[in-house]
Amino acid sequence: MPSPGKPRSGSMQFWPRKRANRIYARVRHWAESKDAKPLGFAGYKVGMTHMIVIDNGPNSLTKNEEISIPVTLIECPPMKVFSARFYKKEGYASRVVSEVLAEKLDKELERKITMPKKSKKFDDVKDFDDIKITLYTQPKLTGIGKKKPDMIELALGGSKEEKLNFVKENLGKEINIDNVFQPGNQIDIHAVTKGKGFQGPVKRFGVHLRSHKSEKVIRGPGSLGAWNAQGHIMWRVAHAGQMGFHQRTEYNKWIMKISKGEEVKVKGGFIRFGVIKNPFIAVKGSIAGPAKRIIIFTKAQRPNKKLSANVPEIKYLSLESKQ
Repeated sequence: MPSPGKPRSGSMQFWPRKRANRIYARVRHWAESKDAKPLGFAGYKVGMTHMIVIDNGPNSLTKNEEISIPVTLIECPPMKVFSARFYKKEGYASRVVSEVLAEKLDKELERKITMPKKSKKFDDVKDFDDIKITLYTQPKLTGIGKKKPDMIELALGGSKEEKLNFVKENLGKEINIDNVFQPGNQIDIHAVTKGKGFQGPVKRFGVHLRSHKSEKVIRGPGSLGAWNAQGHIMWRVAHAGQMGFHQRTEYNKWIMKISKGEEVKVKGGFIRFGVIKNPFIAVKGSIAGPAKRIIIFTKAQRPNKKLSANVPEIKYLSLESKQ
């Protein structure tokens, strides 16, 4: 009986497969929006569970019937606005020309940065093309045992004047998840995947184990390249190396629910996470990263037009986390 065929796993799109520079992802592009509000938010991954909903797909075979869907819970404590950054366009790039900091800052920020002594005022900023805000998380409000906040930069929607009014009103204040997203919105997930360390080609790329009569190695690639390649090995050859802890982006995730932590009281908390004490979101499907890792989610850059803006009616949310 012939052995079943299996293509070598591991997309060539992601290269080089090296460790991410930091624990939270970098966002390189932002969707456009007419609303004067942040285009993203951040939270801490709780884990996966499932919910029973009434299928509202217009062409679904299970329309108006109860179905089970997997969801990922993300705890989203309020974030505080640290500063407003003013950018000036120079060709295809932009550079920071000024930054206005909030007057009152939490002491926990000393764990992350050197606290500034002086700050510019809004009146000192004259010429700029764009404004972005820097926010920091408050992990002290969660039960994950972390005190050091994470700082991220988020883009703003709206016109230039609306962005300026927004930062003047919210500098140093808290921003909640329901001020940015609503159930039914599509988001892009930016996260660093679970690290698996240095792994061989069998686990890393799924190459087949060689015969017991093969030369030298069993858990290695069958060929390293052509005989006349002067010892050159192509980068496409499956070799051992870093697996996991890569920055990845997942598009068009569906927010199924936004609620407060009191709704999901679990005795002893969720596995590998603990008790949810802050507002959380339930996202359809799985997302990258282990429990307790910071997840940055932004407004969808290329939303799926076939996906409904109305979430289905939720009948039941399981409180047994699955890892």
